[in-house]
Amino acid sequence: MNVLLWVFQAMLALLSFAGGAYKVFMFEELAKVPTTGALSRAGWSALGVFEMLCAILLIIPAAIEWMPVLTPLAAAALALESLALATLYAQYSHTPAHSVSTPSGVLITRYVRSGEVRTGTFEEVE
Repeated sequence: MNVLLWVFQAMLALLSFAGGAYKVFMFEELAKVPTTGALSRAGWSALGVFEMLCAILLIIPAAIEWMPVLTPLAAAALALESLALATLYAQYSHTPAHSVSTPSGVLITRYVRSGEVRTGTFEEVE
């Protein structure tokens, strides 16, 4: 169970960091998508920085046992952000292409968060 949890955490962290970096550094490519008009460049950049920060918080606190409570909080924040982006895509998109990856991301973040809570790995270590 613990190994599977770490695998999912690593996958989620990698995908979140890559997605965040794409939003921050590749805005010209992102601007070609019709839903991009819903937020300004600064808004997409803020979301990208938020995703990259959450990706770091998925791994580092639990790995070095420093404030491990941040790991399930980061997973929950990513799940909420995924749901918000799914709503945004649904409102502005003409095709349901984006609806495939977002629910799977929410499920993975839910699994990571519930796994952290069940195993108690998020508790403060003194």
